[in-house]
Amino acid sequence: MKKLSKESKHVSRRAFLGTAATAAAGITILPSNVIAGLGHKAPSDKLNIVGVGVGGMGFANLKNLESENIIGLCDVDWRYTGGNGVFDRFPKAKKYKDWRKMYDEMGDDFDAVMIATADHTHAITAAHAITMGKHVYVQKPLTHTVYESRLLTKLADKYKVATSMGNQGSSGEGVNLTTEWIANGEIGEITKVEAFTDRPIWPQGLNTPENGQWVPDGLDWDLFVGPAQMRPYNEIYHPWNWRGWWDYGTGALGDMACHILHPVFVGLELGYPTKAQGNSTLLLQDCAPTAQSVKLTFPERKAKKKMKIKLPEVEVNWYDGGIKPMLPDGWPAGKNPNDSGGGVIFHGTKDKLICGCYGVNPWLLSGREPNAPKFRRRVETSHEMDWVRACKESPENRVPTASDFAEAGPFNEMVVMGVLAVRLQGLNKELEWDGTNMQFTNLNDSEEIRTVIKDGFAIHDGHPTFKKTWTDPVPAKEFAAELIKHTYRAPWSLPDMPA
Repeated sequence: MKKLSKESKHVSRRAFLGTAATAAAGITILPSNVIAGLGHKAPSDKLNIVGVGVGGMGFANLKNLESENIIGLCDVDWRYTGGNGVFDRFPKAKKYKDWRKMYDEMGDDFDAVMIATADHTHAITAAHAITMGKHVYVQKPLTHTVYESRLLTKLADKYKVATSMGNQGSSGEGVNLTTEWIANGEIGEITKVEAFTDRPIWPQGLNTPENGQWVPDGLDWDLFVGPAQMRPYNEIYHPWNWRGWWDYGTGALGDMACHILHPVFVGLELGYPTKAQGNSTLLLQDCAPTAQSVKLTFPERKAKKKMKIKLPEVEVNWYDGGIKPMLPDGWPAGKNPNDSGGGVIFHGTKDKLICGCYGVNPWLLSGREPNAPKFRRRVETSHEMDWVRACKESPENRVPTASDFAEAGPFNEMVVMGVLAVRLQGLNKELEWDGTNMQFTNLNDSEEIRTVIKDGFAIHDGHPTFKKTWTDPVPAKEFAAELIKHTYRAPWSLPDMPA
């Protein structure tokens, strides 16, 4: 075995959270409460929590967790953390820009981590925390890719940690009622669902900037980019607008489907789709389109005992960017289907069930008031504090959170499958998906795909001109494989997939 220099050892330790060195030495760093997965904390004891990505939504999450001990704060951009921000709110917490350094230095001190970074760094920050035996709360979407979702699902199961995705509506009454009404057969069997969001509310459909800008003081751009390909900083990417750029975000679908489609996934007991198809306004190489639609087909499922209906093959349709499904016959004139940022229409053989974003305010098109048995657990605290409750319970007695990774992982695979369908629309066919093996089965070796780099729209002498710049054609199989499982920029890497 090649002997490492002191500098190589240092880089390995910093880059891989100490896992490379400690794994080679047979050492696993665990907090006292989860050693061997046997311990737990009493409900009255406080968790030691660190946050990664704490300047925006992460700050809101931490406010809901401040009854616990917030001992570490990490963010790549410190411009939005002071001035009555998160640093002032938790003045005793240690402050970092690099989560690897925080994990390395504070690994013996914290029990759990709250993650609210850009989408593309959710998986890597969560996966390494889980291998350290830490409980994790990860903002939606859970991950950037199908592979990453599968990885977090399996790691959470292996290490027996408490987990939750930050789709807070999963802890709300709307999802409970929607699920219970469907199970009770209130609208009959469901073969079609339509859902939409009013997002994006950030810029999308943008050409990639041709020039970079000076990186602002307080921002570590290299750490923000993390495992993605390096590109020059531009304020068009960050702050906040990263949601619309493929390298960092998942567009309106990834942002909002984790809220809007959750009652669909749970209520219909969905698993992996078998078919996917997407289309959109102009599809660019780097930036998500301004509007898109997706159709996912799920096979017939075996209903659980609580279900009074069969679960036939079902088609789930998604719309965003201002596009909404056509209103069904009998819709109340003037009633807006957008409730809290979007809506869902379940088309049943007996009736139609409608709910808003987060599953809020469910109702039946017929006007009937269902009286279905209540079998779902009600969360009496906040979504975040229900995760804290689960963290303090022993693995063998733990009641899973409302968006535990055993459910959130497969659900998120459904969401990012929609992104895949949009980005592969240039193949002009319905894609057939093998969920177990995470691969498309109807791509052949001769198929190629190319994408528009920039739209080339200009006006010359009062006349519009359209001259698109395209990427070179690439093999469709290779392109799809990269979208399913990203190649990370060195030295960033994920833990191995558990068997």
